[in-house]
Amino acid sequence: MRAAVASLPDQDFAKPSGCRGWLVRDLACHLVIDAQDVLITLVTPSSAALTHDAITYWAVSGELPSGDDPLDALIVRLASAYEDPALLKFHLDDVGAAAGRAADLADPGMRVSTQDMVLTAGDYLSAYVLEWTLHHLDLVAHLPSAAPPPAEGLTRTRQMLEKIAGAAFPSSFSDEDVLLVGTGRRSPTEAEAAGLGALAARLPFVLG
Repeated sequence: MRAAVASLPDQDFAKPSGCRGWLVRDLACHLVIDAQDVLITLVTPSSAALTHDAITYWAVSGELPSGDDPLDALIVRLASAYEDPALLKFHLDDVGAAAGRAADLADPGMRVSTQDMVLTAGDYLSAYVLEWTLHHLDLVAHLPSAAPPPAEGLTRTRQMLEKIAGAAFPSSFSDEDVLLVGTGRRSPTEAEAAGLGALAARLPFVLG
Protein backbone atom coordinates (compact mmCIF):
# COMPACT_ATOMS: atom_id res chain seq x y z
CA MET A 1 0.00 0.00 0.00
CA ARG A 2 2.88 2.37 0.73
CA ALA A 3 4.26 1.58 -2.71
CA ALA A 4 0.85 2.19 -4.29
CA VAL A 5 0.61 5.63 -2.67
CA ALA A 6 4.21 6.46 -3.59
CA SER A 7 3.54 5.70 -7.25
CA LEU A 8 0.50 7.98 -7.57
CA PRO A 9 0.87 11.10 -9.71
CA ASP A 10 0.19 14.32 -7.82
CA GLN A 11 -3.15 14.95 -9.51
CA ASP A 12 -4.56 11.67 -8.15
CA PHE A 13 -4.44 12.99 -4.59
CA ALA A 14 -7.30 15.37 -5.43
CA LYS A 15 -9.52 12.55 -6.71
CA PRO A 16 -12.20 10.84 -4.59
CA SER A 17 -11.34 7.73 -2.60
CA GLY A 18 -13.63 4.88 -1.66
CA CYS A 19 -14.15 6.45 1.78
CA ARG A 20 -17.25 8.63 1.84
CA GLY A 21 -16.30 12.31 1.98
CA TRP A 22 -12.56 11.71 1.63
CA LEU A 23 -10.23 12.47 -1.23
CA VAL A 24 -7.22 10.26 -1.85
CA ARG A 25 -5.05 12.75 0.06
CA ASP A 26 -7.38 12.46 3.08
CA LEU A 27 -7.15 8.68 3.00
CA ALA A 28 -3.35 8.84 2.76
CA CYS A 29 -3.29 11.14 5.78
CA HIS A 30 -5.48 8.68 7.68
CA LEU A 31 -2.97 5.94 6.85
CA VAL A 32 -0.24 8.02 8.49
CA ILE A 33 -2.36 8.18 11.66
CA ASP A 34 -2.95 4.42 11.44
CA ALA A 35 0.79 3.78 11.24
CA GLN A 36 1.34 6.00 14.27
CA ASP A 37 -1.31 4.00 16.16
CA VAL A 38 0.53 0.77 15.33
CA LEU A 39 3.79 2.18 16.65
CA ILE A 40 2.11 3.43 19.84
CA THR A 41 0.27 0.17 20.50
CA LEU A 42 3.29 -2.06 19.96
CA VAL A 43 5.16 -0.16 22.70
CA THR A 44 2.18 -0.24 25.09
CA PRO A 45 2.50 -3.67 26.70
CA SER A 46 -0.07 -4.95 29.18
CA SER A 47 -0.06 -7.57 31.91
CA ALA A 48 -3.85 -7.66 32.10
CA ALA A 49 -5.99 -10.55 30.88
CA LEU A 50 -6.80 -10.71 27.19
CA THR A 51 -10.15 -9.14 26.32
CA HIS A 52 -10.21 -9.23 22.51
CA ASP A 53 -8.75 -10.93 19.46
CA ALA A 54 -8.42 -9.97 15.79
CA ILE A 55 -12.14 -10.58 15.22
CA THR A 56 -13.70 -9.12 18.36
CA TYR A 57 -11.42 -6.06 18.01
CA TRP A 58 -13.99 -4.72 15.54
CA ALA A 59 -17.18 -2.91 16.50
CA VAL A 60 -19.83 -3.70 13.89
CA SER A 61 -22.75 -1.53 12.85
CA GLY A 62 -25.09 -1.32 9.89
CA GLU A 63 -24.77 2.44 9.46
CA LEU A 64 -22.43 3.76 6.79
CA PRO A 65 -20.25 6.70 7.93
CA SER A 66 -21.69 10.11 7.15
CA GLY A 67 -18.35 11.91 6.96
CA ASP A 68 -19.44 14.25 9.74
CA ASP A 69 -17.50 12.56 12.54
CA PRO A 70 -15.13 15.08 14.24
CA LEU A 71 -12.11 12.82 13.70
CA ASP A 72 -12.97 12.46 10.02
CA ALA A 73 -13.17 16.25 9.74
CA LEU A 74 -9.80 16.58 11.49
CA ILE A 75 -8.19 14.22 8.99
CA VAL A 76 -9.43 16.40 6.11
CA ARG A 77 -7.90 19.52 7.71
CA LEU A 78 -4.61 17.75 8.38
CA ALA A 79 -4.43 16.44 4.83
CA SER A 80 -5.01 19.88 3.34
CA ALA A 81 -2.09 21.24 5.37
CA TYR A 82 0.36 19.10 3.40
CA GLU A 83 -0.32 21.05 0.16
CA ASP A 84 2.48 19.25 -1.72
CA PRO A 85 1.60 15.54 -2.19
CA ALA A 86 5.32 14.71 -2.04
CA LEU A 87 5.33 15.65 1.65
CA LEU A 88 2.40 13.33 2.33
CA LYS A 89 4.08 10.52 0.41
CA PHE A 90 7.26 11.01 2.42
CA HIS A 91 5.47 11.06 5.76
CA LEU A 92 3.48 7.91 4.99
CA ASP A 93 6.54 6.06 3.76
CA ASP A 94 8.60 7.17 6.77
CA VAL A 95 6.06 6.33 9.49
CA GLY A 96 4.68 3.34 7.61
CA ALA A 97 8.12 1.79 7.21
CA ALA A 98 8.76 2.28 10.93
CA ALA A 99 5.46 0.58 11.76
CA GLY A 100 6.43 -2.31 9.49
CA ARG A 101 9.78 -2.71 11.23
CA ALA A 102 8.11 -2.61 14.63
CA ALA A 103 5.65 -5.28 13.51
CA ASP A 104 8.51 -7.52 12.34
CA LEU A 105 10.28 -7.12 15.69
CA ALA A 106 7.20 -7.64 17.88
CA ASP A 107 6.61 -10.89 19.74
CA PRO A 108 3.22 -12.07 18.38
CA GLY A 109 2.29 -13.41 21.81
CA MET A 110 3.03 -10.17 23.65
CA ARG A 111 -0.04 -8.53 25.16
CA VAL A 112 -0.68 -4.95 24.13
CA SER A 113 -3.30 -2.39 25.09
CA THR A 114 -5.27 -0.10 22.81
CA GLN A 115 -8.69 1.58 23.03
CA ASP A 116 -9.38 -0.08 26.41
CA MET A 117 -8.74 -3.50 24.88
CA VAL A 118 -6.02 -6.03 25.63
CA LEU A 119 -4.99 -8.43 22.86
CA THR A 120 -1.87 -10.10 21.58
CA ALA A 121 0.36 -8.19 19.22
CA GLY A 122 -0.28 -10.90 16.64
CA ASP A 123 -4.05 -10.43 16.82
CA TYR A 124 -3.67 -6.65 16.77
CA LEU A 125 -1.57 -6.79 13.63
CA SER A 126 -3.99 -9.27 12.05
CA ALA A 127 -6.77 -6.74 12.64
CA TYR A 128 -4.68 -4.22 10.74
CA VAL A 129 -4.43 -6.61 7.78
CA LEU A 130 -8.18 -6.12 7.49
CA GLU A 131 -7.96 -2.36 8.09
CA TRP A 132 -5.30 -1.73 5.50
CA THR A 133 -6.64 -4.14 2.90
CA LEU A 134 -10.00 -2.36 2.97
CA HIS A 135 -8.27 1.00 2.78
CA HIS A 136 -6.14 -0.21 -0.12
CA LEU A 137 -9.41 -0.94 -1.93
CA ASP A 138 -10.56 2.57 -0.98
CA LEU A 139 -7.34 4.00 -2.35
CA VAL A 140 -7.74 2.47 -5.80
CA ALA A 141 -11.55 2.76 -6.02
CA HIS A 142 -11.38 5.54 -8.63
CA LEU A 143 -7.82 4.98 -9.79
CA PRO A 144 -7.89 2.06 -12.25
CA SER A 145 -4.18 2.31 -13.00
CA ALA A 146 -3.11 2.10 -9.32
CA ALA A 147 -1.75 -1.14 -7.89
CA PRO A 148 -4.48 -3.23 -6.16
CA PRO A 149 -4.11 -5.00 -2.80
CA PRO A 150 -2.14 -8.27 -2.83
CA ALA A 151 -4.23 -11.39 -3.33
CA GLU A 152 -3.17 -12.92 -0.01
CA GLY A 153 -4.37 -9.83 1.85
CA LEU A 154 -7.74 -9.96 0.10
CA THR A 155 -8.16 -13.65 0.92
CA ARG A 156 -7.21 -13.21 4.58
CA THR A 157 -9.49 -10.20 4.94
CA ARG A 158 -12.39 -12.11 3.40
CA GLN A 159 -11.86 -14.89 5.94
CA MET A 160 -11.89 -12.38 8.78
CA LEU A 161 -15.01 -10.62 7.50
CA GLU A 162 -16.81 -13.95 7.24
CA LYS A 163 -15.89 -14.72 10.85
CA ILE A 164 -17.16 -11.30 11.91
CA ALA A 165 -20.38 -11.91 9.97
CA GLY A 166 -20.71 -15.46 11.25
CA ALA A 167 -21.53 -16.56 7.72
CA ALA A 168 -19.77 -17.42 4.48
CA PHE A 169 -20.33 -15.41 1.32
CA PRO A 170 -21.09 -17.36 -1.86
CA SER A 171 -18.06 -18.96 -3.48
CA SER A 172 -19.05 -17.24 -6.73
CA PHE A 173 -18.05 -13.91 -5.16
CA SER A 174 -14.44 -12.86 -5.64
CA ASP A 175 -12.58 -11.82 -2.48
CA GLU A 176 -12.70 -8.21 -3.62
CA ASP A 177 -16.45 -8.34 -4.25
CA VAL A 178 -17.04 -9.87 -0.81
CA LEU A 179 -15.17 -7.00 0.83
CA LEU A 180 -16.78 -4.24 -1.23
CA VAL A 181 -20.33 -5.56 -0.91
CA GLY A 182 -19.95 -6.92 2.61
CA THR A 183 -18.75 -3.61 4.06
CA GLY A 184 -21.14 -1.42 2.08
CA ARG A 185 -18.55 0.02 -0.26
CA ARG A 186 -20.88 -0.86 -3.12
CA SER A 187 -24.39 -2.26 -3.39
CA PRO A 188 -24.87 -5.83 -4.60
CA THR A 189 -26.25 -6.40 -8.07
CA GLU A 190 -29.61 -8.15 -8.35
CA ALA A 191 -27.85 -11.41 -9.14
CA GLU A 192 -25.47 -10.99 -6.18
CA ALA A 193 -28.35 -10.18 -3.84
CA ALA A 194 -30.13 -13.33 -4.96
CA GLY A 195 -26.99 -15.36 -4.35
CA LEU A 196 -26.56 -13.88 -0.89
CA GLY A 197 -29.99 -15.05 0.22
CA ALA A 198 -30.78 -14.18 3.84
CA LEU A 199 -27.32 -12.67 4.27
CA ALA A 200 -28.33 -9.77 1.99
CA ALA A 201 -30.68 -8.42 4.66
CA ARG A 202 -27.83 -8.18 7.16
CA LEU A 203 -25.61 -6.01 4.97
CA PRO A 204 -23.57 -3.92 5.34
CA PHE A 205 -21.10 -4.89 8.05
CA VAL A 206 -19.58 -1.49 8.84
CA LEU A 207 -16.41 -1.95 10.88
CA GLY A 208 -15.08 0.59 13.31
